[in-house]
This record gives sequence, structure tokens and C-alpha cells, in this order.
Amino acid sequence: MEKPLYPSPYMRITQGYMTGTHLDSYAIDDAGSDTGIDFIVAPFTGIIRKIYTGDANEVWLESSEPVIYPDGTVDYMTMMFAHDNDVSNLFVGKVISRGERFYEEGMKGNATGNHVHMECGKGKFTGSGWHQNSANYWSINNGKNPTECLWIDDSITVLDNNGYTFKRIEPEVSVPDTPVTEEPIVEDPVEDNNSSNDTTDTTVDDDNNSSTEVVKPKLIFTCKSDDIYAIELKAGQKLYIE
Repeated sequence: MEKPLYPSPYMRITQGYMTGTHLDSYAIDDAGSDTGIDFIVAPFTGIIRKIYTGDANEVWLESSEPVIYPDGTVDYMTMMFAHDNDVSNLFVGKVISRGERFYEEGMKGNATGNHVHMECGKGKFTGSGWHQNSANYWSINNGKNPTECLWIDDSITVLDNNGYTFKRIEPEVSVPDTPVTEEPIVEDPVEDNNSSNDTTDTTVDDDNNSSTEVVKPKLIFTCKSDDIYAIELKAGQKLYIE
């Protein structure tokens, strides 16, 4: 599930929400790195739902799937962008991948200086996409505070955040897989009550009445059942199997 990323690689917010021409809306203006024209990237993978060329070349982009909002909301998101000078390369139904360049700053419509006007709306595209608010400005439907909608990461250069705080996507730290080693099963020796632990025995040779010492192996383990067992031997040690 995607996290919507702030769509300008250079954050320089020149007008915030609820002020000036943004009264009664959560619209913000971003002028990018300088007075020139910077590109805008898709904040999420989405589909273009509407293009309105009669004003400021507004484009509505709706997320293809629910996204994760910084405030914890999980829902679809729609964003509206305005002021690109030329949107002839765009069309309704076009799918844009997250991070793909698709829009630019400009001065189309009621704009002073190159910038992009953007608004976030909670949920899918609805109705005509916008409404005339109490200040007589056209604003996106279901508008939501951009700080509660957009994330930033190390790809965003913050030049002026206008006092707003955007939640950061921390880079994922990869942890190498740790091989799992199985500890050998060591069974306690089972004492054979029918056997002696003596290591030597003496027998008498009747022919010459001489005694011969017979070395018997020391019992260290009795097999409980048919199975495969392993034992570690050191140099010089001997193994007897009965």
C-alpha cells in the first residue's frame, strides 16, 4: 500500500491554506526551486479523472488503490493540480505511476509567477470534482489538510515549508537473514544395569595356569531405538560398537 509523497521535489510553499485566494480551502501553492518551471510527480499511482482547460488547466488524479495517510487514515485519495501551461499530453483515463513526472508549474489561469496549486481530497473523485466554497473560490470536494495527506522523504528538498510539518517516510533498514543452526541433541547416557562398568577382567588359561587380562569396552551409551546417531571423535580416540 502506497504512502502519498509530496509531489514537488523542491518544497517552497509560497501560499498556505485558509489565506488569501485559498480562503475556506486546504489549497497550497508551491513555487519549486526557483522562479523557473519545475516538474511535478505523481504522489501515488493513480488515474486521471478530469481535465479542465477552461481555467487553469486543472487536473484531478485519483489513487488506483487505497493509500496510507500520515494521520493513519487508509482510503482513496484525489488530488487537484492547477497552472500547468500545457496539458495536451494528458487525457482522462491515463494511469500515472507514483513518482512519474506528469505535470509542471506554470502561470495558466489566475497566477502570479510559476507555481503549482494543489489540493488534496479524501476518497475517490466525486461529482464535478470541485465546488464553490463560501469565499466564492472553487475548491476540491472533500478537501483535507495536506499535512494529513502527504509524506516527505529524503528525495524532497525542503526550502520553505511555510511553517507546516509533514511526516517523514523513514528509509527501511534491511536486516540480513541469520542462519538458523540446530543444536545437536545430546542424550544422557543410559546405564545398563545388566552390565558391569569394569574395564578389565581376568581369565585363567587352564593349559599353563597363567592369567590373561582382557580389556572390555567402557559403556557410555545404550541405544534406545533404531535411529541415526552422530558422535564426535578426537584424534587417537577409539570407537567400539557392540
